[in-house]
Amino acid sequence: MTDRTTVAAPGFVAAVAVLVLRDGEVLAMRRAATKDAGAGLWEAVSGRLEPDEEPLDGARREVAEETGLEVALETRPWTAYAARRNGVPMLLVTYRAAWRAGEVVRSAEHDAHDWMDADRFAASSRIPKLVDAVRSALAAAPPRP
Repeated sequence: MTDRTTVAAPGFVAAVAVLVLRDGEVLAMRRAATKDAGAGLWEAVSGRLEPDEEPLDGARREVAEETGLEVALETRPWTAYAARRNGVPMLLVTYRAAWRAGEVVRSAEHDAHDWMDADRFAASSRIPKLVDAVRSALAAAPPRP
């Protein structure tokens, strides 16, 4: 039997992304130039999970911290995929959310935001698996507010 502490990858990252949808568009956020990973990258609302935090709780927290928007978050994950953050393995779980109210109030993590359709997001983002998630999220029936 193998000790689980020796199996886990050092520095493994667990993260969530929330695809906030409004009128056929997704909320895109540009990572600030001061960020240690992905500076200038267009992405969705996202962030690492805190220790022992459930992914859905992390998704709620990230929306509140990074946007201040009122959203209706779907409770089931939309997609999940493996990626790397600064060379470290990462698992990213995505959720869909319907915008309900409010204007975006950005945190210091982002220096710009915009509502984008699938094609514009695809042209702006360098994350193919996230682009696929956005395309499928926008093509499906809208989340229920």
